[in-house]
Amino acid sequence: MIKIDKIPNILVIGDLMIDEYLWGSCERISPEAPVQIVDINKESKVLGGAGNVINNLISLGANVEVLSVIGNDEAGLEVKQMLNSKNVKASLIEQKERKTSRKTRLMASHSQVVRYDKESKNDISQDSVKYLYEKFQEKINFFDMVLISDYNKGVLTRELLQKVITSANKNNKKVLVDPKGSDFSKYKGAYLLTPNKKEAEQETGIKIINETSLKDVLRILKNNADLSVSLVTLSENGIAILDDEGKVITKPTVAREVFDVTGAGDTVLASLGFALSLGYDISTSMEFANLAAGVVVGKLGSATVSMDEIEEYKASLHKSSIELHIKTKEEIELISKRLKNQNKKIVFTNGCFDILHKGHVSYLNVAKSFGDILILGLNSDSSVKRLKGEDRPINSEDDRAYILSALECVDYVVIFEEDTPYELIKMIQPDILVKGADYEGKEIVGSDISKVTKLVEFIDGKSTTKTIEKIKKATN
Repeated sequence: MIKIDKIPNILVIGDLMIDEYLWGSCERISPEAPVQIVDINKESKVLGGAGNVINNLISLGANVEVLSVIGNDEAGLEVKQMLNSKNVKASLIEQKERKTSRKTRLMASHSQVVRYDKESKNDISQDSVKYLYEKFQEKINFFDMVLISDYNKGVLTRELLQKVITSANKNNKKVLVDPKGSDFSKYKGAYLLTPNKKEAEQETGIKIINETSLKDVLRILKNNADLSVSLVTLSENGIAILDDEGKVITKPTVAREVFDVTGAGDTVLASLGFALSLGYDISTSMEFANLAAGVVVGKLGSATVSMDEIEEYKASLHKSSIELHIKTKEEIELISKRLKNQNKKIVFTNGCFDILHKGHVSYLNVAKSFGDILILGLNSDSSVKRLKGEDRPINSEDDRAYILSALECVDYVVIFEEDTPYELIKMIQPDILVKGADYEGKEIVGSDISKVTKLVEFIDGKSTTKTIEKIKKATN
């Protein structure tokens, strides 16, 4: 894992756009045509295209600046506002009669139903090329790395690319490119390109079916674009490069689950650039990029990745799917902050949960229904003994945590040693605190911290104490 001993300064050049999402549910078919009817209940917008590279770099901790061309339109204004909100310095030229790209995705039950685009794809004007290159010349010595994010929308013309790459090489600055199109010669002289398997096959005319064909593809890419490093991303098979001795080196993927590959290429470009700008070699940078990609493909939409997510993800690779839900206090603090940044509603409850029964499961299901994420504070063995007596708990804290983590309604379990979970609640800052209905009229620990406190009725006749008494009677 890489260590950050400085904040890298990275320049991004490319096509900026708005990624718009319309979120809804689908329960019926239109009587007008055989199509789904989606009831929209939420809309969201994020920077897309080169903007997703920027988002990832910011999330990783880099200082970022951007050069691009936008239209004099509503989407262009939204792009500028989003960049300003992120404190990203931007040298943008507004070109008349040009449409800033807007991609709108209709999402139903977390699946993409349709996408429609509004944009210009023609090359930018000569005046725009001149402006961008002049700005590049002014700024090049302030940056550790140049990332080019090409979405084939006309900003990155052959002329501009060659001017930028030539100037960067003269100033000993690496240029990394996420390419598009069928002619990679326009990126000639770049340090590396990040084509996916399909793009690399189209460019070389060779189908990648084994290591021999992969080696041929990498060799042709290197020669045709005069690259320092020849690289291909291979989806679930990771990232491959051709080393200095002409051997193929593959770093396998580390994705646990794949929900959406939207923007994964942007994350690879950003994370490679970030690691290389810190002085790491290409092998270490590839491993870092693989981890970053493994995080984002487990999210919906064009996603970003942070250093703590990558650290957490790397540690999770050696755990079972159930153990992944058991967190330390340090881990849950970082997770809670991240969830709040994502506007997730956090629900918290706590207890001993010694012998799990129907009443517990019902209670936890109701608790989860109040928000997006349920975090359960679990009393440690020593804490249970102080509260319940020397003959408790029946099940150890490890066993209790494991069983609770296997429940679909429980997102995270964190064990606490204290008699009350006050410090844990203070750390998590939940939106909703849940306790049993038997706390009606009593002081509830943490109610001064959470926004809302809710009480949940228990199922009559279901309790750990009664279960233990029944077992004792049966054994006497």
